[in-house]
Amino acid sequence: MSATTLMRKQEREQAIEQLQKLLKPGDKVYTVLRHVSASGMSRRIDLYTIKDNRPIYLTGYAAKALGLRRSPKKEGVTVGGCGMDMGFHLVYELSGVLFRDGFKVNGVGRNGDTSGHDNDGGYALKHEWL
Repeated sequence: MSATTLMRKQEREQAIEQLQKLLKPGDKVYTVLRHVSASGMSRRIDLYTIKDNRPIYLTGYAAKALGLRRSPKKEGVTVGGCGMDMGFHLVYELSGVLFRDGFKVNGVGRNGDTSGHDNDGGYALKHEWL
């Protein structure tokens, strides 16, 4: 493994650790659309959460955790594709990385599940556009 690859792996692990300290199942991640390419095939999206009535910028950590590219202007992560809610997609993927073993559910979970555990960590975080 090259030094660069090892460094990227360590940065990814550190970003995941920081995000796991900041985000718990049920927390909401807000997305802000910063730019859409002329072709409509890519977007730049920023991610935030709110703690103690203050916004917390998550984009840098999220980009490293997901292996995504940030724009040169540091405005958002670049996400390719169209035809679906790309903000939801980003939050779902991030949530899946942070809660890969699933998460505890109080009461009835998705699809009426009463087991108390959701195996799909992608649904641990909530999403909303700003």
